[in-house]
Amino acid sequence: MTATLTCFDRPGVTPVIDHPKAERLVRGNPTRKTYTHYANAGGEVDAGIWECEPGAWKIDFAEKRDEFFHVLEGRLRITAEGGAAREFGPGQPCLIPAGFKGLFEVLEPVRKIYVMIER
Repeated sequence: MTATLTCFDRPGVTPVIDHPKAERLVRGNPTRKTYTHYANAGGEVDAGIWECEPGAWKIDFAEKRDEFFHVLEGRLRITAEGGAAREFGPGQPCLIPAGFKGLFEVLEPVRKIYVMIER
């Protein structure tokens, strides 16, 4: 089998649309769209485009799940459980490590490239 490149501008990818779980909501009930452009057969890696409306919810990453993202549009803030906060806008990358707990806030409609890694 020949490996092929995954391009994130590929048309025709249907998004999965969801909302944060009710018990995690802090503000609003934002619609989230996940366009998965790549998922390996073993389920350890998936990547694509993620879009979300403004709102805020608690996040609690599993002990073996990391996320790398790169903001394309909009603005978001991540606040760690201990209180340290960081904002991200267009052109800014971040890695959320396994076991991270905190608050995820979408301040302006956001669009980002994401890569989820399950170890």
